[in-house]
Amino acid sequence: MPIEGSNQSETRRLRLGMVGGGPGAFIGAVHRIAARLDDRYELVAAALSSDAARSISGAKELHIPRPYRSFEEMVSSESKRADGIEVVSIVTPNHLHHAPAKAFLEAGIHVICDKPLTTTLGDALDLAQTVKRTGLVFGLTHNYTGHPMVRQAREMVLAGELGPIRLIQVEYVQDWLTTPLEKTGQKQAEWRTDPARSGPAGSLGDIGTHAYNLACFVTGLSCEQVAADVTTFVPGRRLDDNVHVMLRLAKGAKGGLWASQVTPGNENNLSLRVYGEKAGLEWRQEDPNQLSFAPLGEPRRIIRRGSAGTGSAAAHATRIPSGHPEGYLEAFAQLYTDLAEQITAKIEKRSPSPNSLLVPGVADGVEGVKFINAVLESSRNRSAWTAIPGHQ
Repeated sequence: MPIEGSNQSETRRLRLGMVGGGPGAFIGAVHRIAARLDDRYELVAAALSSDAARSISGAKELHIPRPYRSFEEMVSSESKRADGIEVVSIVTPNHLHHAPAKAFLEAGIHVICDKPLTTTLGDALDLAQTVKRTGLVFGLTHNYTGHPMVRQAREMVLAGELGPIRLIQVEYVQDWLTTPLEKTGQKQAEWRTDPARSGPAGSLGDIGTHAYNLACFVTGLSCEQVAADVTTFVPGRRLDDNVHVMLRLAKGAKGGLWASQVTPGNENNLSLRVYGEKAGLEWRQEDPNQLSFAPLGEPRRIIRRGSAGTGSAAAHATRIPSGHPEGYLEAFAQLYTDLAEQITAKIEKRSPSPNSLLVPGVADGVEGVKFINAVLESSRNRSAWTAIPGHQ
């Protein structure tokens, strides 16, 4: 049975389609699990590959009832069906986000898109304009914002429990690209290090954008300027694998961001530290069910997911009692469940639950692309301070 504060619902399943993410694709499988975890979606249609034959065979392998040879064919057919899909997940490599997302929006179908939003600012702004014009729901899967204790941290910061924010330190470091794995034919490494498919950023776009989004989400602060050093350590690699960024944020806050995929001993080490005038807090993705809170001059407190010390935002994102860990897949599922509530509310012509509105959207995606561009520009200019457009 769901615990108090759970987001479980008796609402019917939404009809879901998927573009990209065929058998063997890591992120496609994650999206499918996330969509089904809280039983809010039924995957009924898919165009899983840019290769027509693989798209059809992949859908059959995954028991998806309506396979398509291309996303164009899927848009055309599904938009004409009385039982057509209501929402689509875009889980392709980065360079293939814009075209299908725009096509489905134009056809009146809500969109859930993997990050980063697009590989160019022009495409990102175009999607933002399309979302505004259509009035449809658009979710961007910065999945770490779905963790209960990340939402708890945000609630505490915005309630003033830390006082005015002074310092932010965020790190996302991995070791999986320490060697030239892309040269072995490993699929994930091969496309993520290819500028034609990944865009102009490597580790910066892949995990740096997650770190940046997390820092802004928890603090509620926008970043105004960056000074960056972007590095490629592995010989022959075409995109960056290590990034250091200094941040100047709104209200005088300062920060640092480090993203790397060449740090031996780090599997998926995402961590955030935030310090205000009155207190500090720390959260680590590899131990996601607790939040460290340190009021000035008092003993450090550990706030655990599901405990009496958490607020409504964390309770909304909690499924099971404390002591039973929730992690990456549940956080991903939280975004899907919150988006299901937003979409269902539109269908039923009512206001969505306020707690469902914390999912990153197209505006966050635009911010991520602006961040990437500013970091790359700063690094090219000997780490000069560079303004993020719209926040000078």
